[in-house]
Amino acid sequence: QLQLVESGGGLVQPGGSLRLSCAASGFTFENYVIGWFRQAPGKEREGVACISRSGGITNYADSVKGRFTISRDNAKNTVYLQMNSLKREDAAIYYCAARLGFFTQCLSPTGYGYWGQGTQVTVSS
Repeated sequence: QLQLVESGGGLVQPGGSLRLSCAASGFTFENYVIGWFRQAPGKEREGVACISRSGGITNYADSVKGRFTISRDNAKNTVYLQMNSLKREDAAIYYCAARLGFFTQCLSPTGYGYWGQGTQVTVSS
């Protein structure tokens, strides 16, 4: 059974850091592009970062460039999202998702067939 499980969310002050993890099981992890998405109350789900199958190519939303870093460890079937210099507007539920094959337009939720349950990130003083 294919499963994605996010962890690492929590409450952090503005300017702080968090590292999210997405642990995968039940499928051949290295065949899948992985994306991180987020959804704040009343807003649409948006792509935050994505990473190619090998980890050699990444893409970021403009709003997080220079602050967030996505990485993956295929030996551990895990993808990470390091989030630094967090802002109040980064608060949302963060989801990881898996898409088989192509990397193009990986910040769009289109084509992602598998999603985790999400982890809450709250940025507040």
